[in-house]
Amino acid sequence: MLEKIFKLKEHGTSVRTEIVAGVTTFMTMAYILAVNPSVLSDAGMDPTAILLATCIATFIGTACMALTANLPFAVSSGMGLNAFFAYTIVQLGGYSWQTALLAVFAEGVIFIIFSLTGVREAIFNCIPLMLKHSVSVGIGLFICFIGLQNSGLSADADTLVSLIDFKEHFHTAGICALLALIGTVGMAVLYIRKVPGSILIGIFGTWALGIICELTGIYTPDADAGYQTLIPTFTATDFSKLGETFGKCFETDLNEVGIVNFIVIVCSFMFVDLFDTIGSLIGVSAKAGVLDENGRLPAIKPALMADAAATTAGAVLGTSTTTTFVESASGVGAGGKTGLTSMTTAVLFLLSMFFAPIFIAIPSFATAPALILVGFLMFSSVGELKFSEENYTQVIPAYLCIIAMPLFYSISEGIALGVISYVVINLTCGKRKEIKPVMYVLAVLFIIKYIFL
Repeated sequence: MLEKIFKLKEHGTSVRTEIVAGVTTFMTMAYILAVNPSVLSDAGMDPTAILLATCIATFIGTACMALTANLPFAVSSGMGLNAFFAYTIVQLGGYSWQTALLAVFAEGVIFIIFSLTGVREAIFNCIPLMLKHSVSVGIGLFICFIGLQNSGLSADADTLVSLIDFKEHFHTAGICALLALIGTVGMAVLYIRKVPGSILIGIFGTWALGIICELTGIYTPDADAGYQTLIPTFTATDFSKLGETFGKCFETDLNEVGIVNFIVIVCSFMFVDLFDTIGSLIGVSAKAGVLDENGRLPAIKPALMADAAATTAGAVLGTSTTTTFVESASGVGAGGKTGLTSMTTAVLFLLSMFFAPIFIAIPSFATAPALILVGFLMFSSVGELKFSEENYTQVIPAYLCIIAMPLFYSISEGIALGVISYVVINLTCGKRKEIKPVMYVLAVLFIIKYIFL
């Protein structure tokens, strides 16, 4: 049956190789089960509900990827996209998480239509390559900055931010920040040495060090200051918690939000997700050797459909936008070539629901190193930017896009600044032919946003 579904012999692989590859992919991206509840709970959502929604949405998207596209790629709630949801839309924008979920649902439905009609690929092809890379780089810096804040390493100061004074409140904030720093270095070493599951191992290792510090009295819980005990209580997963987010996206009153505001939110999600998903697909596809002679992915339509379906289902369940995970490359590196790899990963995520209390109990200083390292992985696209005079009209907008995201604490502001500056700079420098029509439309939309919102 597996041969018939996944065509293993045709792809020169075996059941054992595919399952091992699927486990490898799971190990490298399972950190999302600790990080996603940590990030989205900052939007006021229940952590257990977020984890359950993440597991189910991941299973749906990754299983669809396996059965329709027969590709070894996994789909889950995207890093950067969850930060955009929690910190830009909810915290800075002042919108409810229910409104943000409805925007994610709308984005998913639109992307299903776009994927069926080929519009999604066409939009992607119109956006300048350097601007695509800059979005990944900027999101990497933004995620890293969030990690530094969650760890406590970045503290408020007269210079806006500064390194924490480890000696002040050492038994709470100081030791947590120190453990996060140790965890980041340790995680980086594991990753460099190509240890499978290095990010997940780093998270649990940092947490374990924290537990040791609590048992020896180095870390002292202070509930009033927000420092809870690090020792987990092993209880059964409360599946009823899913009811706190399931279907809540449909409880949004658009009259209170404003239809124009809502459209802007949806467009922002779409724009960020567009780069993240297509970029990950192309990158992992190149590593897997499944691109054709023109550099295109033959199975891109069902792959995009799987991603869009997971986003739509995830919004109903209660999680942020899903995307194809670049960590899928680890499974490909382990020999994965077909959908059996991704189906293995999907099943493992579904089983992870029964261990929800463990993932939820992981402290933010233990997940912060994962944010910092994933930020580095996304930042690595900076090497694709060509800093030469003949490319200044391309690379300056890319630079503005990158630097705006962490400094303005907003992914959407970085994208807007990048698009607007690209159109203006190329127009005034006599390179009108470089600008595709869709870029004019996007620039005008962002300008209208700044004028009226």
